Amino acid sequence: MPTLDMRTAVVIIVVVTQLKSTTAVELSVAVERWREGLDALLARTAPAFRRIETRLNAKRLVNALMAHLERRNCWTLAEQAGEAGPWRFQHLLSRAKWNDAQVRSEFRAYVSEHLNTVGGLRVLAVDETGDVKKGASTVGVQRQCSGTAGRIENCQLAVYLALATQAGHAAVDGRLYLPKVWADDAQRRERAGVPEDVVFATKPELAADMIEAALDAGIAADFATGDEAYGINSGGRRSPSPECAGGSKNRSRARRNSPRSMSTR
Repeated sequence: MPTLDMRTAVVIIVVVTQLKSTTAVELSVAVERWREGLDALLARTAPAFRRIETRLNAKRLVNALMAHLERRNCWTLAEQAGEAGPWRFQHLLSRAKWNDAQVRSEFRAYVSEHLNTVGGLRVLAVDETGDVKKGASTVGVQRQCSGTAGRIENCQLAVYLALATQAGHAAVDGRLYLPKVWADDAQRRERAGVPEDVVFATKPELAADMIEAALDAGIAADFATGDEAYGINSGGRRSPSPECAGGSKNRSRARRNSPRSMSTR
């Protein structure tokens, strides 16, 4: 096997060092660009928060959620954010005054602006995820089938909507599933902080609400898709009407389990 002379070895070391330096610079630029994009998005949502402290806590929470954590709860997120405890995040999610509908509206618009910049198919995709819980007091928790866990578990279920185009994909909405046993139990609802105007809705109905809201907001999509739980639902398979695809206004819908409509402590 041929050996390297000193001159060749030095050249290789210089090239590798330059490549590492270039990669580090590119990574630094990418991170800075990401921070600028996140700051721009959060600035758009600022009017949804009555107090600057609440808005800053929301920014801290979002940054913490981006970290690679094995478990995400108010304790682990607070630790990631450098907080002494989870109390600020718990207050933000359960008691602070802010307009979740306005935040989701701005986020939908932001995603649409950035992902509808190229041609090709535009798809709204529906899926659900489960968060395994140990107790029985978390809103919507019960023993139910969780695709995330791959079995029946004591968990919360939520339905999510994402927009996918050739430019990329991102979630644009989400709804917490409130089982009928929860919806019909007034005492349990009161203890957990479920608002009176939150009604029971099946997961396909939650998906249909989100698709309708996305189209009303002006998100252009060629079709919507989901797994068999949504495909067998005849109501969810109807084609969007022309006025829906164009962003119809003046539609009313029941308040069906927006993420902030119920406490998530």
